[in-house]
Amino acid sequence: MANITLDDLDKELEKRGHKFTRYADDGNIYVKSERAGQRVMESVRKFVEGRLKLKVNQQKSAVDRPWKRKYLGFSFTSEKETRVRLAPQTIRRLKDKIRQITSRSWGISIDDRIERLRQYLRGWMGYFQLINTPSVLKSLDEWIRRRLRMCLLKQWKKPKTKRRNLVALGIPQEWAILISSSRKAYWRLSNTPQVNKALGLAYWREQGLVSLFDTYQILR
Repeated sequence: MANITLDDLDKELEKRGHKFTRYADDGNIYVKSERAGQRVMESVRKFVEGRLKLKVNQQKSAVDRPWKRKYLGFSFTSEKETRVRLAPQTIRRLKDKIRQITSRSWGISIDDRIERLRQYLRGWMGYFQLINTPSVLKSLDEWIRRRLRMCLLKQWKKPKTKRRNLVALGIPQEWAILISSSRKAYWRLSNTPQVNKALGLAYWREQGLVSLFDTYQILR
């Protein structure tokens, strides 16, 4: 319905010579100055509300720098040669979803968590493959692995079980004893160098965890 109704808006913007992008009822118009932005926003609002009889959402509408706005989950860098990046809100929503899947209070197995992550992360990366700033994906991958290490440490529960599993993963006996008997919270323990090394990238790949960065490289 938005594509049908707002087709007249597209034609009007083209007639005026504006550079713009629109998807359904969401759109951005690009001009050279803030003054021009204010003028264009007011004239477009009058066109949408007067000619098309639609209501413009004033709370979501603004004149601002492109890198301070988001569009369909994307934003831009502020460099001279601008690049497409993830909007901050997109990263927050992703992390909220990961926190749900890796919640310590959710009593599901690590295998089930990895399967749910695999399904979600592949679809998510399929949509956001347009970004040109892949370094953020590496940091997200590291954060996801840490979340899983936290879940695994809690799943082992007893110090004896932790010690046995850590030694099996290659951690020296003395370090395994220190970690398994530590009173530190699971989140802190999940980032110790020894646990990080034993339950690192290679381990989670073997378990079937999807890497956002690797998936991005394949898709691009």
